[in-house]
Amino acid sequence: MAADYPDIDIAPFIDHALLTPTATPEQVEQWCGQADRFNFAAVCVYPAYVKQAAELLHGKKTKVCTVIGFPTGATTRLVKLYEAQEAVENGATELDVVINLGWLKSGNTEAVHEEIAEICEETGQTVKVILETNLLTDAEKRLAAEIAMEAGASFLKTGTGWNGGVTVEDVRLLKEVTRESVGIKAAGGIRTLNQALDLIVAGATRIGTSRGIDLIRQRDNLDKGE
Repeated sequence: MAADYPDIDIAPFIDHALLTPTATPEQVEQWCGQADRFNFAAVCVYPAYVKQAAELLHGKKTKVCTVIGFPTGATTRLVKLYEAQEAVENGATELDVVINLGWLKSGNTEAVHEEIAEICEETGQTVKVILETNLLTDAEKRLAAEIAMEAGASFLKTGTGWNGGVTVEDVRLLKEVTRESVGIKAAGGIRTLNQALDLIVAGATRIGTSRGIDLIRQRDNLDKGE
């Protein structure tokens, strides 16, 4: 229960995500305003909206995050690299990159490593590697995490949210593998304050969710004793 974690300020953990296919410029403006108001860690938008978000959040604490190779990770290495470089040129400072799951499952770990390492090196920005843990065995999760860390990732992200929600067990597994050497972003189906706090206690250092405002309201209601 949220009451068990009274000292955790949820806002600095939140990546305020707007990743619906129908997202509009008006919603981007709304999300950026909310993120700035509540001191969220980042706003996460599609590449097409990075420039707008960067302009709206210029000089603000909240970072601009975007997704690369989203949601399948199956575009080519050069396409992902270009997408990442263009996003950085437009103002993104955090990149959530989906790995190529087919390469991982077929044992082509060198290609997975090369793709991530190139994006990390060429952009010089914070890279969060999306593992899509719901589609992996525990052994594959560990392998993917090791590859991402060796390639220079700053965070491991559990999933896109398009293939099921995040679990506390997966966050614990990633914490065990990382030994707190990189951050862990939990994402997928996080709708309640209790969920978010359980994930943070399990080891998440970021919470990716489109329900950031709902989480803040739930925290405010808890503080009021409602």
